[in-house]
Amino acid sequence: MTRTAHEIAQMTQSGLNLIKQAISIYDADLKLAVSNQRFQDMFNLPDELVEFGKPFADCVYYLASKGDYGPVDDIDAYVAEKVEQAKAFQPHYIERDRANGTRISIEGSPLRQGGWVTVYTDITDVKTQEALLRDRSKDLSQQLLSRSEELSQTNRELTASVTALEEATRELITSESRLNLTNSMIPAHIARIDVDGCYTYTNHKLDTVIPNRPKNILGKHFKEALGQEAYEEVSPRFHNALLGKADAFEFALKDHGKQVRVAITPDKDKSGNVIGAYILSMDITEEANARRALMHARRRELAAQLTSGMAHDFSNLLTIILGQLNKLESIEDTNTEVQEIVKTTKTAALRGGALLNGLSQLTVKRILTPGAIDFSDLINGLDRLGNATLPKGIDLKIDNQIGSARILLDQGFTQDALLNLILNAREAINGNGTIYVTAQRVENWLDLIVQDTGPGFTKEAMKNVFTPFFTTKKGPAGRGLGLTTVFDFAKISGGRVDVKNHKNGGAIVSLRIPYNDAVLINPGLILLVEDNADIRLIIRDYLRKMGHSVLEADSAEEALKLSNLSGLTHIITDLMLMGDMTGYDLAMELRQNGMTLPISIITALPEEDPLRRRAEESFQVLHKPFSDMQLATLFQDTDQK
Repeated sequence: MTRTAHEIAQMTQSGLNLIKQAISIYDADLKLAVSNQRFQDMFNLPDELVEFGKPFADCVYYLASKGDYGPVDDIDAYVAEKVEQAKAFQPHYIERDRANGTRISIEGSPLRQGGWVTVYTDITDVKTQEALLRDRSKDLSQQLLSRSEELSQTNRELTASVTALEEATRELITSESRLNLTNSMIPAHIARIDVDGCYTYTNHKLDTVIPNRPKNILGKHFKEALGQEAYEEVSPRFHNALLGKADAFEFALKDHGKQVRVAITPDKDKSGNVIGAYILSMDITEEANARRALMHARRRELAAQLTSGMAHDFSNLLTIILGQLNKLESIEDTNTEVQEIVKTTKTAALRGGALLNGLSQLTVKRILTPGAIDFSDLINGLDRLGNATLPKGIDLKIDNQIGSARILLDQGFTQDALLNLILNAREAINGNGTIYVTAQRVENWLDLIVQDTGPGFTKEAMKNVFTPFFTTKKGPAGRGLGLTTVFDFAKISGGRVDVKNHKNGGAIVSLRIPYNDAVLINPGLILLVEDNADIRLIIRDYLRKMGHSVLEADSAEEALKLSNLSGLTHIITDLMLMGDMTGYDLAMELRQNGMTLPISIITALPEEDPLRRRAEESFQVLHKPFSDMQLATLFQDTDQK
């Protein structure tokens, strides 16, 4: 049963009243906090003087007036003196005779929170027995008796001191335990390092900042505790702290994809000599990502304002270019080299048109549209586009270690990112040089590495490498958006980008994204629900090209009748349908009826539409327009919603 605070207070008071000694506790403001019944009885105090909050001065005035302290000439002055002594309270043990003929001992101990506790013991009988012993033991040496009395009093004084020491020790242990508990709950690593670089204190939270590091690091050198990557960042700042310089800084743990903030403060003795350093470190990865995302969002908004006015006119120019390319392509007597040039130029123009369509979405995060692609097709397209942009003297060498594997990838976005890196490398090379592109699989990651033989990144460029619109290029070529596009692609894909300079010169940009095999799907029977006949025809052709058989319906009501047919393997429905039911209504009713087959929804509604958002909570949603490869992704995920 849980006790109330009032019940606990009553039980505590009852326990104090059973003690034979008188007890009083006054707080830091010299007001009564606690006393027992023996305290009132011993000094015959009226009820109002033992009430909670009664001033210490009132009690002293009352006792002095009764003569309890002996003859007092000026009571007010005596009370004032006692109050001043109480304000500078010191632990003590004294004995005094009272006016009523009794003798009491008084033991006082200060409290950490302020105020003091005093224990009063009636020692009249003890003193009487000592007197009788002195009178009746004439054979005992007077010196021995005096020494015995001295030892007895010293023992009582020592007992009082020990009691005060024990209380102070308990307070210290409690305070230290509370401090350690608080430190262990703080989401940061707190530690102290001596001048030799060894830990003398830690709150055992290092592994929450730097993964896979030991918890028990007391006595270890901070190089061993932190690991090489973090040690290289912290070491020079620690040596500055030993010179008396406080510091706060941030650095990236590239091995773990984390961002860390560290504050180092010198620890000085009373003479001002540095005897170590305090270190506070915390994982700020989410904060850093949020700052970076906010910065990119603001830059995108500015980019949208700058480009929206030009997009329409440029689209018209691309339309003219594509028209002329189609005429060239239709000429039968053109040689193979010309046909290859036409094909490459047409690919670039089509890609430019797709990018223009996305300009209106610059203020929002670009959406990945992965499809099941032949990786060699992506590399071949990149090879054509890349070589078309390079001048004589700069070679492009691509090492495709993935081969023709079919993987899930947004081909357009991936190609854009790599092409931006190739263009950046082209601008960095002075004169002749080579750009190397390597595609390789490392466990469950796809690594795309672009290296050039240029001068490499400057310190300023390395610091601002992912800052939108920052560029070291001169003239109109320098837009500062190339690496920003690569950064966006990596983050949206769930990967990362690393940049560094090669020891022999040149820059290396490594793009790492998840590697997902495109699983071959056995042909099935698909129920396609779409009220637009033209769109239904296109999707039906896509599905049949994949090897599927297709049943068609133009309303949710018709689809419900066909959903009971045996052999169905998948249902694809438009979100907005003719009739009273939406595609979402159809999907939910099928689920409620026990349908376990995968259900996918297609729609042209924008992402912020409430109906689309509800659909995305429970089902796969594919945005219109889409290609056959994008449609194929609906059959790749084995953990369908």
